[in-house]
Amino acid sequence: MHKLKMNLTNCSYPILVGSSIFKKNHILNIIKNKSTIVLITNVTIATLWKKYIFNFSKKINIQYYEFIISDGEEYKSMLTVEKCITFLLKKQCNRDTILIALGGGVIGDLTGFIAGIYQRGIEYIQVPTTLLAQVDASIGGKTGVNHVLGKNMLGVFWHPSSVIIDTNFLNTLSKQEFLSGMAEVIKYAIIFDKDFFHWLEKKYIDLINLNTESILYCVKKCCELKISIVEKDEREKNIRAFLNLGHTFGHAIEAYFKYEKWLHGEAVSMGIVIATKIAYLLKLISQTELLQIIDLLKNLGLPITAPKNMKSSEYISYMHNDKKSFSNGKIRLILPKKIGEVFICENIDNNIILQAIDASK
Repeated sequence: MHKLKMNLTNCSYPILVGSSIFKKNHILNIIKNKSTIVLITNVTIATLWKKYIFNFSKKINIQYYEFIISDGEEYKSMLTVEKCITFLLKKQCNRDTILIALGGGVIGDLTGFIAGIYQRGIEYIQVPTTLLAQVDASIGGKTGVNHVLGKNMLGVFWHPSSVIIDTNFLNTLSKQEFLSGMAEVIKYAIIFDKDFFHWLEKKYIDLINLNTESILYCVKKCCELKISIVEKDEREKNIRAFLNLGHTFGHAIEAYFKYEKWLHGEAVSMGIVIATKIAYLLKLISQTELLQIIDLLKNLGLPITAPKNMKSSEYISYMHNDKKSFSNGKIRLILPKKIGEVFICENIDNNIILQAIDASK
């Protein structure tokens, strides 16, 4: 087991990464000083994994409740938040309650948001079960829910008291869900680490086959990169915005299809392709590296072709509603200069953006 730590001005918390660590009872010892556990998860995860939380609660004789939602991005909404808060109030949960987010990015973001606003803030633990959540969403304190006009439009910064990452969860993921998470992994490599990118080029088959050693290295590497950037820029005032590579266009695709047809990582993959093509049109990145990025996404079975039934102009409309990409009346994008280096670019001609989208269809 690898023990990492997030160190921030106002808080710090452990991030544990390993294989089979979730089954070890001592991992959840942090719960012992609480009066109540509320497990928040979805129906799919509950069937597979909730018994471990339940069994632990019985061993330490702590009040235990479950709030189980349907599975899907469309349930990351204010309606679900209201239902959960009603549940907490009816169970008379107070600040001695701790929430456990057992699931992927939807559950993690939703639980963190509820923890951040319930009675002005209670503790929660992130137990991410998807690759996307393990390498990205569970770390850094960003929480939120979606609005029909945009993704994560409502949220707060609220850090967990700990993050427990057990790569064994990945064994029960569908291949599509696992590959969706790989888009975020590739994102980290493009932004920060050319050597890691080359490692992914060599090891992608091992990762697809869930080789334990390769998976552990990959997840730990991404966590270290995320910790480093959040510690430098907790509230996304500058360099944390780099982590939005591919997300501007990805969020537009997700919102257009009402969060139903494209998984988040699939949409991010497509967004990375479009952003890199913009960089190429602006003569910022070489054709060789453009093709390297597209080939790695393709080799991992991720989308590299934009949805044909979504007009190029419709991306622009959704981008205007994206808090990350529209600032001071300007569209702001994260673009790669080369593999391992990105920058924030504003005032890009809409014609260049449309040209890159058209070239991706």
